[in-house]
Amino acid sequence: MGKMSTLDWIVVILVVVGALNWGLVGLFGLDLVATLFGAMSLLSRIVYVLVGLAGLYKLVMVFKKK
Repeated sequence: MGKMSTLDWIVVILVVVGALNWGLVGLFGLDLVATLFGAMSLLSRIVYVLVGLAGLYKLVMVFKKK
């Protein structure tokens, strides 16, 4: 594995944020993104979209390396 670009670091951070958020939802029913930014506010929706795009990016990268 080579040096990670800035984009790769941002994607990793977003994927971790998404994973932690879903873990909190599953364990405690707590949506941290909605708690911090408001339920379905513009900012929380942007975070959700960015996390989703980061997940898709990582998925493409997994299959691209094979």
